[in-house]
Amino acid sequence: MTQTDQQAHSTPRRGDPIAARFFRAIAESTVDWESWHLASGEVLWVNKAVTRFTGFSPEECLAMEDYPLPVVAEEDRPLLADSMKDAMLGTTRNNVEFRVQHRDGTSKWMAISWQPMIDEHGVAFGFRTSVRDVTERRQMREMLRLQNLHLEQLVEERTAKIAQLEQHRLRMEKVAALGELAAGVAHEINNPLAGIRNAFALLKRHLPKGVKHHDKLDLIDAEIERIRGITHQMYQLYGPSQQTPRTFDLKRMMAEVASLTQPMARKARVKIQWDTPKLPADCGLGQGEVCLREGEVKQILLNLIHNAIQASSCGQCVRVAAAEVGKQIELQVSDDGVGMDREVIARIFEPFFSTKTATVGQGMGLGLSVTRGLVEAMHGNIHVDSSSGKGTTFVVRLPRKMDLDVGSDQ
Repeated sequence: MTQTDQQAHSTPRRGDPIAARFFRAIAESTVDWESWHLASGEVLWVNKAVTRFTGFSPEECLAMEDYPLPVVAEEDRPLLADSMKDAMLGTTRNNVEFRVQHRDGTSKWMAISWQPMIDEHGVAFGFRTSVRDVTERRQMREMLRLQNLHLEQLVEERTAKIAQLEQHRLRMEKVAALGELAAGVAHEINNPLAGIRNAFALLKRHLPKGVKHHDKLDLIDAEIERIRGITHQMYQLYGPSQQTPRTFDLKRMMAEVASLTQPMARKARVKIQWDTPKLPADCGLGQGEVCLREGEVKQILLNLIHNAIQASSCGQCVRVAAAEVGKQIELQVSDDGVGMDREVIARIFEPFFSTKTATVGQGMGLGLSVTRGLVEAMHGNIHVDSSSGKGTTFVVRLPRKMDLDVGSDQ
């Protein structure tokens, strides 16, 4: 066979009936869903792969009006309509994704590509489309997106946690420095204060009641006691706890706190409502029992109740409640007083910060700093919920049973 004869057999000639069968067989054997269109968009031919993608036969597709829109998910039809218009203009495009609506009701993601069909003279007489299933690719992409989102959230959480720990470290350094200073000042004040107090007690005992301004002696005595209380708080701000955890009845302790706070509440004409806990026997403890530093738990409640009374108006109510939450004890102290805005809430646990500075004798802003120190030393946490004009709630959570070997090392 000559070279000319070989070329004649290997290259389909225009008008040769073998050429049509040759190219059609290639198109039918492809895995993709193929369609041939005139330049007007009218479909000329669809391969058999369309049935696997849509459930419709090529004959049904050829009979459709506005093919391929009827087999496209309704929400994606505008996109495919625009794509077909672009193809009619002779453009080329790859991997435009859309959803196909299968005859059985299922939906899958597809990607369509198109390019113009040009004859041997360079004249475009239509275009062909090729569609492939990209459902798995979409699923993998979505999985990657969700995974990236999850990783971003983890990074944000870790970053926030690191920032929180850094703030906590700075706060603890500040508290330690202020506490050390406060303890030093308290020590220097306490020694002469004890002398003043003893001397005043002797003077008061020997002065007759009829002496002029004798009524001021009780005021002086109260102010000396208030200074002693302030120096005690300053010691608490810095000094490590000397108490060891012990088992006690929480309900009994709360009754003692109720007795201690009643005079202040009566003077302010504020009612205190108590919700005493009903704790089941658990953790090796009897019914109603906890194992904590009793004096410090009492001090925490006293500080919070005093603050709540001072924030309340005449006739209002302060609510004190205790309950078991998992393996923890939750103490709540709520009032209906003036409340606090965000700026104040952000600073209320700072040493020497007080909202009561306008009222003479209302404290130095150490109560809540000491309270948080006591709570955290018992491996607990304290949270405040408040807004201006709507009252305040302090929530303290402590372990029901504190390790007995964690006594004085905090």
